[in-house]
Formats: sequence, C-alpha cells, structure tokens
Amino acid sequence: MPDATLDLTAPLPDLGAWVARFRGAEIPVLAQTAEALEAMRANEDGVDANQIGEMVAVDPLMTLKVLAHAAAHRPARVVTDTETVTAALVMMGIGPFFRAFGPQRSIDEHLAGRLEALQGLDEVIRRAHRGATFGLAFAVHRMDPDAAVIHEAALLHDFAEMLLWCHAPALALRIREAQLADPGLRSSEIQRRLLNIELPDLQQALMKAWHLPELLVRISDDRHAEQASVRNVLLAVRLARHTARGWDNAALPDDVADIAALLNLAPPAALQLLRSIEN
Repeated sequence: MPDATLDLTAPLPDLGAWVARFRGAEIPVLAQTAEALEAMRANEDGVDANQIGEMVAVDPLMTLKVLAHAAAHRPARVVTDTETVTAALVMMGIGPFFRAFGPQRSIDEHLAGRLEALQGLDEVIRRAHRGATFGLAFAVHRMDPDAAVIHEAALLHDFAEMLLWCHAPALALRIREAQLADPGLRSSEIQRRLLNIELPDLQQALMKAWHLPELLVRISDDRHAEQASVRNVLLAVRLARHTARGWDNAALPDDVADIAALLNLAPPAALQLLRSIEN
C-alpha cells in the first residue's frame, strides 16, 4: 500500500520545519538492498564488514541510514569519525548491525502506486551513481587520500532531493514541471519558490543534525568550491547531471575545461579520460 505520510503537498514554512520533518522520517532503500540484506542476514557468520559495505555503498539511501546510525551510536571511547560505511560497520560489529537494521522497507513499497515519483527518484539515484563513479575516478587521478569519502560525498550529494521524492512527491513533481517549463530557471529559485528553502541548505542542516562525519559534511558543501576535494565532488555531480542523457549537452565544454584544470590535464585529454570512465 502507498504510504499515507506522502500527502505533503504544501511547502513547510522554513528550514527548521523541513529538518524536523525529514530528520525522523523513515528512509526506504533500493529493493535490491533490502533483498541482499536479508540474504546476508541468513548467513550472518559468513559475511564481513567489507562485503556488507560493498552492498550498502551502491545505495545512497542505505548509505545515509548506516552513517546516521553509526554517528548516533558511536561509543564514547571512539573519538574519531567513522567516515565510510565500512568503517562504521567495523565499529558497530556485524551482529549489532543486523540487529539495528531489520528488514528494510523498499522504495517500491514506499511509493507503490506513484509511478511518476518512482521514476523521478530513480533518475536522481542513477545520477548519483554516475556522479560517484566520476568523483572517485577524479580523486584517484589526483591521488587524493580521501578518495573513498569523495566517492561517498558524490553519492550522497543530492540526498535531500531523494528524500523529497520519498516524502513529498507532489512537491518534487511541481519542481520538475517548473524546470521543464523554463529550463533556464535556476534550481535554487524554483526551490525557494515552491519549498521556501533551497535543498542544499536542507542537506547540510540534516547532515549536521545527524552528526555525520565532519569531513563528509565539509566535502559535501558546495559553498567551499575553492577546496580541491569539494570541487572534485561538485564537478563530478555537475558532469553526471549534464551527461545524464548523452554527451551533447551545451554545458559540456565548460565542464571539461573545469575538470581539466582540476586534474591538470589538457581539455582533449580530460575529455578522453571522461569517456573512458563511463565505458
């Protein structure tokens, strides 16, 4: 059955209200994640943190859940952040992880009967996967020691939009319709008009409310694009957005030029690298 809590059709008044609404909301996961988790649960003694981490790392919503849980239940003796899912699993332990995460509600169950919302959410998740792939490749090329966190930051870059599709699909659809009607309109302007907030602000506020790792929060903050790691994520996500339907987007030459500067490559070499990453 569709979730009865999806009837948020009018914007909440301010950022605090949005944070309160989403902070405790259930986060559904990909159906493949829910199924894989149960298969692993049946063989709990035969799986390790790396195997579970690899399974979780392809699902931005499950990644978010695990990191938020780990931050909320970090033992007092642990004084450093667990910056990746695998590190969080090592800290938790396999048994406690399975006890904390019982059978998961899937996106398909959560949005049953709402095909447009499912399609919208799927589009954002597919874009997140592409952005994470690009982000990791850029970080490896740059020999960044935080490559794993950069991959994670790119995967989670648009999680507020994912939550909007999950819990306020009518509003998410209105934003999409506005963007289709006027492609030149800035996303921030549409979001302020239809939500009373900008989604990046909601995302940063939720990350801080959940006490997510400080490095992840910082790398995910587009306002600090002067830092190479932040620019790495930002350009990867931008490229994923602009190439979602092919490599003929008018913005691509600017993307390639900026990525070339980040990677210290000539633009033709950067474009060749980008095409090889996708292939």
